[in-house]
Formats: sequence, C-alpha cells, structure tokens
Amino acid sequence: QVRLVESGGGLVQPGGSLRLSCAASGVVFRINAMAWYRQAPGKQRELVASITSSGIANYADSVKGRFTISRDNAKNTVYLQMNSLKPEDTADYYCNAKVKLRSYSREADYWGQGTQVTVSS
Repeated sequence: QVRLVESGGGLVQPGGSLRLSCAASGVVFRINAMAWYRQAPGKQRELVASITSSGIANYADSVKGRFTISRDNAKNTVYLQMNSLKPEDTADYYCNAKVKLRSYSREADYWGQGTQVTVSS
C-alpha cells in the first residue's frame, strides 16, 4: 500500500512563507501526478496546484505567482512553497498522488492525512 505523510504546516503571519512536504512510502510501480488540495472550514476541498511526473505544474488562479509546487521523484516527495500568504489561505492542506501499484494496475488516488495552515496576525 501507499502512505502519504505531509509536514510543514503551522501558524504564520500574513505575508509570511511556509513550505509543505509530502513523502510517499510503499512499493509502487509508478507515481504519476501529484497535487496539493486545501479545504477551509465550511468550504469544499479545492485544488491548489498539481505537477506531472515530468514536472509540468498547474496552479489555481488564487495562488498563481505566490505558490510553487515541485517534486523529487527519487524521493517520491512533493513540495509546496507558499509565499506572500494571506488569511484566506488558511485551510487544511492535503497531498494527493495518482499511483499505479503494478504495471498492470489502474491508476488510483491516494491522500495524506492533511496538515493545517493558519495565516493570522
């Protein structure tokens, strides 16, 4: 099985920065796209950023120019560098990975447990 473990959340003042990490463990054939989602209280989970195995990134309009997603395929780890944080970025952030366990397996979604980010003065 695959386990995703996030780290790096916390409390930061507006304008500050945080770096989230998500490490995938387990024996897999291939990890395809990885992504970060977030869910604020009372709101639906939304896609923040995604990155393909070859490094092509996409961002939600609300974070473009402030957040950067990257990955280290050798470590099966995805990162989210968050700069110029705003109070509206406050949410639980979840890591997602699209994984093929075997060469003949269908791609499946795996999720981390979430890490809390609070932007407040």
